[in-house]
Amino acid sequence: MTYLVSDNSDHASRLKAFLRLVFDYLTLMKPSIISLLLVTTLPAMVLAEEGWPGWGLVSSAFFGLILSAGGAAALNMAADAEIDALMDRTKSRPIPRGAIKPRNAVIYGLVLGIISGVWFWWMVNPLSMALALFAFFYYGIVYSLFLKRKTVHNTVLGGVAGSLPVLIGWTAVTNGINPTGILLFLIVFCWQPPHFWALSLGLIRDYAAAKIPMAPNVIGSELTKKQMVLWSSLTLLTSILFTFVASMGWFYLIVAFVTGVGFLLISLRLTREAGSQGARGMFRYSTIYLSLLFGAMVIDQAFFPSLI
Repeated sequence: MTYLVSDNSDHASRLKAFLRLVFDYLTLMKPSIISLLLVTTLPAMVLAEEGWPGWGLVSSAFFGLILSAGGAAALNMAADAEIDALMDRTKSRPIPRGAIKPRNAVIYGLVLGIISGVWFWWMVNPLSMALALFAFFYYGIVYSLFLKRKTVHNTVLGGVAGSLPVLIGWTAVTNGINPTGILLFLIVFCWQPPHFWALSLGLIRDYAAAKIPMAPNVIGSELTKKQMVLWSSLTLLTSILFTFVASMGWFYLIVAFVTGVGFLLISLRLTREAGSQGARGMFRYSTIYLSLLFGAMVIDQAFFPSLI
């Protein structure tokens, strides 16, 4: 009886350890970021199709993007292992915690990236494959090893990778790039700096300890906030311009204007706050804003006539 209890206990412990390892490998893929990427990708596909693209294409594009973005994130975590260990926000991640070796994370990330490329070529189209591989390489290698560590413009330049999934969604349907797809890319690109700077404002000490040249650490919080106002304004302008380039209806225009003005006003209010006060609210609103904006695109496409 004693042996039976011991065997069951050992089995439960091994199962728990295995599930924990699976969870850690999933964590390397940064699921929260992937989910935000997919929020913008689906509306892009619906707009490109002018209707529902079909479950087959949507699931194929989503699976490929999850592999590509997740693989790049794993490479990023491997590159950032020493940095993450110095920052309170990231020191509990799998690699600095010792749960996964950096070498294994690199292998994992590369495998995911390669599978993603093959998958896009086989199930979607070569153009989407090329964009996905470029995003994988740009974020996993160029940004993680060079831009993040070398330049204060890391957030802006790194935004290229974060904006490509929406264009990949577009090309998955159209197998081509046109002004509408490019403008979708630019909306996300302009949105990213104020979104991530809002986060970095509250992490100045962490980034200083890790010696990462984030804008608040290099140019100061006040100038960073002014830059956030600029990029919030550009986000508003590109989202309004999208109404006419993509022949959207009045519903999208109203949502884009109201939520975009809210985005701008919150960034302006941030310039009157001391230090990082209000930055967390800006970060939360920016996430909700992007979801509302792209959700409005789908609703407008389905139910409202074009203004043009």
